[in-house]
Amino acid sequence: MKTLTLLKTVQIMLVVSMITAFFANSTDYPKAPDWQLKTQAGENISLSDYQGQPVILHFWATWCPYCKKLQPKLVALAKKYQDSGIKIVAISFNEDEGAQPQNELKIRGYKFITAINGEPVVDLYGVRGTPTTFFINRRGEAIYKSTSSNVNNPNLELAVQEIIKP
Repeated sequence: MKTLTLLKTVQIMLVVSMITAFFANSTDYPKAPDWQLKTQAGENISLSDYQGQPVILHFWATWCPYCKKLQPKLVALAKKYQDSGIKIVAISFNEDEGAQPQNELKIRGYKFITAINGEPVVDLYGVRGTPTTFFINRRGEAIYKSTSSNVNNPNLELAVQEIIKP
């Protein structure tokens, strides 16, 4: 039992050190394309509104059970690192007729903003499905993309730690 626990700990440490080494050695990240959409209330929102801030850009849909599973983890990470100025910005797309994404987030207890009718940005970012989440640093570079709802993925927090760096 102790050997199994030690083995799992060593495996986790190895994965974390590999990811940390990747982030430390990689400095050529793609620039996240700017976009402009509307919120459910009809207000304009764009990525440039968050210039200089770390951003978790979350593509989702109200009907997506995997998005619903992942969102608490994203909110927890944003709360944990809130002193960094990190923001969650969501883009809703491929919605059912009459869907109200911002209302749905409020029902779920979340305060982050979501743009609606995000199909043009989905194409711009090459998003293939929900959830897809990009982690964008203060320089506007997309340093990590996740297409999973695995809340135990250590890369999520590692990506947040990377994007909040000055």
